[in-house]
Amino acid sequence: MVKKVAVIGAGASGLPAIKCCLDEGLVPTCFERSDDIGGLWRFKTDPEQTRASIYQSVIINTSKEMMCYSDYPIPEDYPNYMHNSKVLEYFYQYMNHFQLQRYIKFKTTVCSVKKRSDFATTGQWDVTTEHEGKQETQVFDAILVCIGHHSSPNLPLRSFPGISDFKGQYFHSRDYKSPEPFKNKRVIVVGIGNTGVDLAVELSAVTKQVFLSTRRGAWLLNRVFDSGLPLDIVLFNRFYGLLTDTLPSLVNRVLENKVNGRVNHEYYGLKPEHRILSQHPTISDDLPNRIISGKVLMKTNIKQIHQRDVEFEDGSVEKDIDVVIFATGYKFSFPFFDDSVIKVENNQTPLYKMVFPPHLEMPTLAFIGYVQPIGAIMPISEMQARWATRVFKGQSKLPSESVMKAETMKRREVMQKRYVASPRHTIQVDYVNYMDEVAVEIGCKPHLSTLFLSDPKLAWELFFGPCTPCQYRLSGPGKWNDARKTILTQYDRIYKPTYTRSTSSGYSLDYFYMFFKLFGVLLIFASIYISL
Repeated sequence: MVKKVAVIGAGASGLPAIKCCLDEGLVPTCFERSDDIGGLWRFKTDPEQTRASIYQSVIINTSKEMMCYSDYPIPEDYPNYMHNSKVLEYFYQYMNHFQLQRYIKFKTTVCSVKKRSDFATTGQWDVTTEHEGKQETQVFDAILVCIGHHSSPNLPLRSFPGISDFKGQYFHSRDYKSPEPFKNKRVIVVGIGNTGVDLAVELSAVTKQVFLSTRRGAWLLNRVFDSGLPLDIVLFNRFYGLLTDTLPSLVNRVLENKVNGRVNHEYYGLKPEHRILSQHPTISDDLPNRIISGKVLMKTNIKQIHQRDVEFEDGSVEKDIDVVIFATGYKFSFPFFDDSVIKVENNQTPLYKMVFPPHLEMPTLAFIGYVQPIGAIMPISEMQARWATRVFKGQSKLPSESVMKAETMKRREVMQKRYVASPRHTIQVDYVNYMDEVAVEIGCKPHLSTLFLSDPKLAWELFFGPCTPCQYRLSGPGKWNDARKTILTQYDRIYKPTYTRSTSSGYSLDYFYMFFKLFGVLLIFASIYISL
């Protein structure tokens, strides 16, 4: 019987993994190679080797109601989009509230994780760690890997001919911390993901000129969305999920028209050839303002780099370039496993439902947080850990190896069909669909059909309102008595940090969207009827 669980990493995925072990009566030991919790979200001026690293100004792209753990809401007075220091504060609060620190061994590196000789019957592992120069090997009944996928920078220098001759400075965005060192310089930022755009915007305030180079372009979404609500509060719900699954072409058209209504992507040099749902979204309220003021100039992909000049694929040349910053993403691996356990090729992970290696004789190994969600990763990691710990205890069963491999292959094919080919799009999941998918395995997915009869107010909010994590604490294993109240008061917490100046009318939700949603329901039923 599984009892002792090794949790590797004490960041956004490792903390809920510890708690989930405790919830299931397991005994976790968390190994954290640094001296504190937080992982990616703990800013340090000097980046540590093999550890995730962020820049000083980072603000998270998911709102507090959508990114919190399911039974521990973020304080109501915290801003909807939090600075990295606030995210770290929340992690400390979560850790202290559930008394998780006693299970964490800091400054302890996992050197190797190997199957024991009797693994086929016991599922046990030998875990070798190093602390203060001394190695120790312990036996564990199960392993939860929570080290994240933003630690090894992807720096494809071979794709940029002449980079070795460049006389200026070049580096991966992982090493960027603040804009001050680049004052009055001419800087090229390569990559139009969220990091690349953030850096281009921030640098444009102090540099002589910023150029933002992109191969494909991108659709820009705003953090501040309809009625001033956070983007994910408006879009990440079951209603829009159903629309996307049923009428993807319509949703593409509506969203593209919406973002073009703010900024004509073609005129701003942003427009990609792919549809808006075919790429991980780039979120920026500020980039169009920098482009229109000339502080950021959009450029095509780099063709050739010379000593101080850079030639682009459209034939243009920018001279006297001082710095090139590669915001080209990350690659991940698991160096403490041998290839027979897990092998990552081209950022592909052969994992059943993005969690379990299907080929192992015993299901005592799970990978937590190895997804790139369109939405928040924290509640997804928690959901995965809830499922994994129940599998470890035998309360949830996995299907046969052949079924798991077939599902894994199908998921990969669907992903490849939807997204543009890129290392960035190998572990994509849609937040609502994936949360529901794993919740079914646990038995905690809300029963909407039943609730529409017994609790229509709650059911309405579950379907049309944001799919906040506490929805998965309404029933089933891990039920939380405050879940319903938390759901029905979520808009109070959303408006709390912005409604700091009283007005006579107070705030109210835009009821236009209620009628729009009703129209959408009718449209869905009509499309289903026509297809019959």
